[in-house]
Amino acid sequence: MPTTKVYIVFYSLYGHVEDMARKIQQGANGVEGVEATLWQVPETLPDRVLEKMKAPDKPHDVPEIRPEQLVEADGFLFGFPSRFGVMAAQFKAFFDATHELWATQALAGKPAGIFWSTGFHGGGQELTALTAVTQLAHHGMIFVPIGYTFGSGMFEMNEVKGGSSYGAGTYAADGSRQPTELELQQAFYQGKYVAEFTKKLKPRPLPAQ
Repeated sequence: MPTTKVYIVFYSLYGHVEDMARKIQQGANGVEGVEATLWQVPETLPDRVLEKMKAPDKPHDVPEIRPEQLVEADGFLFGFPSRFGVMAAQFKAFFDATHELWATQALAGKPAGIFWSTGFHGGGQELTALTAVTQLAHHGMIFVPIGYTFGSGMFEMNEVKGGSSYGAGTYAADGSRQPTELELQQAFYQGKYVAEFTKKLKPRPLPAQ
């Protein structure tokens, strides 16, 4: 059985999306025959600005991805912070650099999920994913929402919880809030769910004649 490759591509400024990405990777790698790999998109802010923003160092164990490497994967999970209801500019810049892949529709038919972090309740827990779908549509990729398949965790009312039927999410507030156990559970579930979906879509080799 050939390996199904899932690329988890993210941008994280303060570490919230990174934490979600690592949990998603665990869920995806729990599916037999799936190899999930973490990638980060290039930073566009200068080091001086990042220092003033008190942003931590980028993870040294996660390589930067180039647009042309996307063709190697069978499926994706894209993660980013929300900026006024849309993906952060760093991730948009990465998608803008995929024009050659768009021209050949090299990613058409490949499934992709979306996860995110927002500041507060009005920060776009649904809108961030909805606006990101435009990037997938132009590439012909298949958006894979989780719906309400996560179960009772989708209806939690006794604690603050990010995420929606579009995918896993968290709240960063002023930066001090970290993803909760329930949010991380949903991230793990999304990784498993999208990996299983990707595995089902991967073409099987023809039997030997």
